[in-house]
Amino acid sequence: MLLKNNQIFYSMKKVILFSVLFVSTFLFSQTDYSSVSQLPDYVVLKKKMKLDNVVTKADTPAEFPGGMDNFRRQFAEKMDIIDVKSNSIDTRVYFIVEKTGYVRSVAATGSDKKHSDAAEAAVRRLFVKWKPATINGEPVRYLYTFPLTLKKKLKSS
Repeated sequence: MLLKNNQIFYSMKKVILFSVLFVSTFLFSQTDYSSVSQLPDYVVLKKKMKLDNVVTKADTPAEFPGGMDNFRRQFAEKMDIIDVKSNSIDTRVYFIVEKTGYVRSVAATGSDKKHSDAAEAAVRRLFVKWKPATINGEPVRYLYTFPLTLKKKLKSS
């Protein structure tokens, strides 16, 4: 009985997290920067990632199989459930889609270390080959960046 209750609790937490990520509080978009050095977290990133020959703009950006809606869904499924103390968490996730189409470097920065670590882990768990970004028809190393914002809905009394 205890095992079944734990499974139900875990399933409900997963459904709630998925709903929160998908319904209204999950802001997800490729942010447009003309060069890597313009990134708000450039100083941190250059310590964590090899940024040589990385572009933030391409003729054709990197594409996840099935599109970005599929990426968002799979990302949400892979994201660990964490206990969030604050009412709002802002995280910026960065990853490089290599010329081969595989993601090799992932970094996340933000207001909550646990959340940033969970976001990094979720991207790493998506070991899927992307269609690489191209410039003049040639594959390039492409830095994908997106904000991930979670806001708790406050319960009214």
